[in-house]
Amino acid sequence: MQTGSIWNRSVLVTGASRGIGKGIARVFARAGAKVLIVARDGRQSEAAAEEITAAGGLATPFTADVTNADQMREAARTAAARHGGLDVLCANAGIFPQAKLEDMKPELWDEVMSTNLKGMFLSVQACVPYLKKSDQGRIVLTSSITGPITGFPGWTHYGATKAGQLGFMRTASIELAKYGITVNAVLPGNIATEGLQGLGDEYLKTMAAAIPLKRLGDVEDIGNAALFLASKEASYITGQTIVVDGGQTLPESLDALAYQA
Repeated sequence: MQTGSIWNRSVLVTGASRGIGKGIARVFARAGAKVLIVARDGRQSEAAAEEITAAGGLATPFTADVTNADQMREAARTAAARHGGLDVLCANAGIFPQAKLEDMKPELWDEVMSTNLKGMFLSVQACVPYLKKSDQGRIVLTSSITGPITGFPGWTHYGATKAGQLGFMRTASIELAKYGITVNAVLPGNIATEGLQGLGDEYLKTMAAAIPLKRLGDVEDIGNAALFLASKEASYITGQTIVVDGGQTLPESLDALAYQA
């Protein structure tokens, strides 16, 4: 394991049973943090914690729905009780069911807003009382390039939540600065997760071709960015974003990529 400013710190990661969330949890555990794996699916949460523990990290599963205020307060209390406090919240939980604007049901819009925005708010609110007691209080939000920077058909609801997270971040960072708590966000591009596997190899190759680095990102690329924002070295950074997309948002057209050859 590595030593450093995260060593022995208490970290709570939501949506941590799979995908980017599990990647974030794995990176923090490898750096020596004590991680609470929070997810709605208890079996997946346990499996993720077991995987991280088998690799030499310290991770504990916890079943909670980010849209439930009582459950998130209990998650924060549990992290603090088990780990001697709480230093870092990685608010990562999110859903992205695809639906075109003209066909989208109001109930689906509400579900995405509830998980991605309300869930983030409830996670932060539950953790703040404990983060205030830390000398390294950190909140790292998982936003996206979709919404704040780009758009994609079928994701008007998702894009709205991811842009909304950044509006929340800017005011929250001002309100919480008096406690020494920083609030920042990571904006992933196309990351190789379980959710993309069903799209097929040909589609994944097309996605990679539109990225200057010619590959999809790894979940640990996001974890590494979150780890930096949670470190002592990032103590003077708040209300900011880091785009982790392999340069995906840089070309103004596909013609720009042709000049790489």
